[in-house]
Amino acid sequence: MTAPDLLPLAVAVPLLGAALFAAVGRLLPRRACDVLVTVWALADVVLLAALWRAANRGPFASWVGGWRPRNGESVGIVLVGDPLGVGLALLVSLLVLAAVVYAWRYFAEPPTRSPGTFPALVLLFEAGMCGFALTGDLFNAFVFFELMGAVAYALTGYRVEDPRPLQGALTFGVVNSLAAYCSLMGIALLYARTGELGMAQIGRHLAAHRTDTLTVTAFVLVLTGLLTKAAMVPFHLWLPDAHAVAPTPVCMLLSGVMVELGVYGAARVYWTVFAGPGGIPAGAVRGVLVAAGVLTALLGALMCWQQRHIKRMLAFSTISHVGLFLVGTALLDAHGAAATALYVLGHAGAKAALFGLTGVLLDQYGSVDEHGLYGRARELRWSAGVMFALGGLAVAGLPPFGAGLGKALSEHAAGDFLGWLPAVFVVTSAVTGGAVLRTAARVFAGAGAVPHDSHQAETRGDDEEPEVRDPGRPVPRPMLAVPAALLAACLASGVLPGLTAGLARAGTLFTSRADYFAAAGQGPPTAFPPLSAPSLAGWTGEGALLGLVSTLVALALAATALWGPLLGGRGARRLRDLAATGSHRLVLPLRRLHSGRLGDNVAWLATGVGVLLVVFTALR
Repeated sequence: MTAPDLLPLAVAVPLLGAALFAAVGRLLPRRACDVLVTVWALADVVLLAALWRAANRGPFASWVGGWRPRNGESVGIVLVGDPLGVGLALLVSLLVLAAVVYAWRYFAEPPTRSPGTFPALVLLFEAGMCGFALTGDLFNAFVFFELMGAVAYALTGYRVEDPRPLQGALTFGVVNSLAAYCSLMGIALLYARTGELGMAQIGRHLAAHRTDTLTVTAFVLVLTGLLTKAAMVPFHLWLPDAHAVAPTPVCMLLSGVMVELGVYGAARVYWTVFAGPGGIPAGAVRGVLVAAGVLTALLGALMCWQQRHIKRMLAFSTISHVGLFLVGTALLDAHGAAATALYVLGHAGAKAALFGLTGVLLDQYGSVDEHGLYGRARELRWSAGVMFALGGLAVAGLPPFGAGLGKALSEHAAGDFLGWLPAVFVVTSAVTGGAVLRTAARVFAGAGAVPHDSHQAETRGDDEEPEVRDPGRPVPRPMLAVPAALLAACLASGVLPGLTAGLARAGTLFTSRADYFAAAGQGPPTAFPPLSAPSLAGWTGEGALLGLVSTLVALALAATALWGPLLGGRGARRLRDLAATGSHRLVLPLRRLHSGRLGDNVAWLATGVGVLLVVFTALR
């Protein structure tokens, strides 16, 4: 079979697996379900690895059901295999494999629930994410996006016996569904204008029209659904509440790859649909999205530092880094796209590992509260503790981790656009990495002053229910082996010699409308970049230096938080008073904005849509 023939199987394999578990999962013992879902997930990894190898020779398309275009027109559904899209689907499959192995002995299913329920939902989640990464049809992108969204709501509220996951899932579902309706209205406007649903076809037809209010409105509405899933400010309020209550293997997928798909979708839709004549000017898109990314990165970092609930802390760290991913892709060039792809790869390994290690704490101590866990995990300091600290260093951008290399390359690309943008990367990485290192030192080593509760309203994590029914058991080996493998992958992505060359080529193809149109049957064949095309710069002195700076700042911030309260003297007291004043004037209002109330989240969603409409209309 050729690569185009295999492409639909990347979606069909997990769909068939989900159907199998839904049908016979109740008849299988738990161990059989675990083994079967692992084999099934591994099969999709092998398939997508073969497709990624084929995609590096040039993009290809598969018309589902054989409904090929005639004279450039088509009613068929097309899947497009370009290196970046297939690579993202491969990352999805790898994280799904990690999540199901991690969950081998994680859940204690109630007697009334089938042991096949979780595997079925996870495979359905994988099918939605892979389909979204590969589809070349705008309406089917919406369908796949909503498929993974609906499954994500169910997985977030998986522990139905506890009302808190249900509340988090409800907020997640309502906010993202409203944003999805916005996207659907935008797709309807584009269909009314062009009579097409394929991305390449819409882009070709828009070239015959001038940019008007309908085009701008459609762009903003489609973008709303994607940026909401990506948790961009002010669409981000659902994410910390969902991550705080979702089962740990689910958090590994939500934070490791699902929100990044929103950034990928925004970039894919712009480059394919709106980047040509009759679309949205590149300068407007670049300016607005870079500003949104910077705001998201800084706000996420600030809120990350303030958290004591470890899952919420990691969730705000994800928000912050996704802001950096948006900055990289919003540069609208091949270098930015390739650098962001590597950053996403390294971040996925580190963040999924950190959530997995947080699950170890919940498994052993029934808590994810940084203050309440002070010094309680000392017996795990040479296993989970060391890995948690390594995850913090990777988040901070320490060479040679892949997250650090992706950060360095993104900084270089961003600095060519605006000279001060690298400072945003350094500050964001330092603050989020410092929060993780502070937590590692407190929980696994009992370092620093004993933390005291503040008078500010804080979300605690000391009343969480363990997701197992056997407290005090030894830590299951998969729960430590999977984070170790993820961190090793994060390290490997920063040192593999051929990776940057492949990503440079992937970025070039991703930003080439002509190549995508040719693969989708909307243009003449093109000469793809040779496999020996120049790669990204890799590690440079400047990139390594900025990575070391952000890491040292992260260590300094963590040390200040741990031992600052023990310092005496007038100067130390003044600094503490200044910090308390700043926290009261700045952080407390931000906490109130993150109220968790559904009505507030919906109001901010509507506000964000209005602001984007006004700004893009003014800049068209």
